[in-house]
Amino acid sequence: MAHIIVVGNEKGGSGKSTTCMHVATALVRMGHSVGALDLDLRQRSFGRYVENRRAWMARNGRELPSPDYRELPELDPASIPAGENLFDHRLSAAISTLEKQSDFIVIDCPGSHTRLSQVAHSLADTLITPLNDSFVDFDLLARIDPETNKVQGPSIYSEMVWAARQARAQAGLKPIDWIVLRNRLGAQQMHNKKKVGAALEDLSRRIGFRVAPGFTERVIFRELFPRGLTLLDLKDTGVEQLNLSNIAARQELRDLMAELRLPAVSGGF
Repeated sequence: MAHIIVVGNEKGGSGKSTTCMHVATALVRMGHSVGALDLDLRQRSFGRYVENRRAWMARNGRELPSPDYRELPELDPASIPAGENLFDHRLSAAISTLEKQSDFIVIDCPGSHTRLSQVAHSLADTLITPLNDSFVDFDLLARIDPETNKVQGPSIYSEMVWAARQARAQAGLKPIDWIVLRNRLGAQQMHNKKKVGAALEDLSRRIGFRVAPGFTERVIFRELFPRGLTLLDLKDTGVEQLNLSNIAARQELRDLMAELRLPAVSGGF
């Protein structure tokens, strides 16, 4: 069976789609077959990223390592048994198709609580939660005492992940490996970063996730999306000069891939 990687966070703007595209492309470059789904049926940022990539390849007559992106199939509501959810069946059908030919399936979830997102979390073997490095986004995971910065208890998203873990346990599936990714780290506000880091480490011990460094805030990520390119394509395509910032960003991706500890993954890209 394919190893399912779900990228989820109920707040937008945390870098979910960028993370999805880079993880999926890295796995393809490492020799794996990778399926891809975007469950944000309205904005489709991950889907648009892949479409931009396909358009760039068509314009330039080049082939780049890419995930096998699919839309959720349309199903006749009349074919769904009474009392069952149409979206559950659409997601199940998509995964069933991709599993036949994929080592990994990367799923991007919307920045809100939806039925599709809830079900996807229960399917995750690996869950990546990109988080902007601030207490504004930390509030998604836990409530914080404003005076002491001590964790008071889990918040809405953590409770949803807990429910997904319970559902997997009841089904006899292995536990979710949950990684919280500290994204958009800046060079400034060192005191705030330390406080956020301490709070994350405290919470990780209480509710069971691993903390990993993500991507530093860089202009290059905003420039790559319209062309559908990733950091790993820069050397091959020559569309951007590999300056020190880009090289550092590639190393951040290597560190992330190592931190995910995915099964049967070895080698570089």
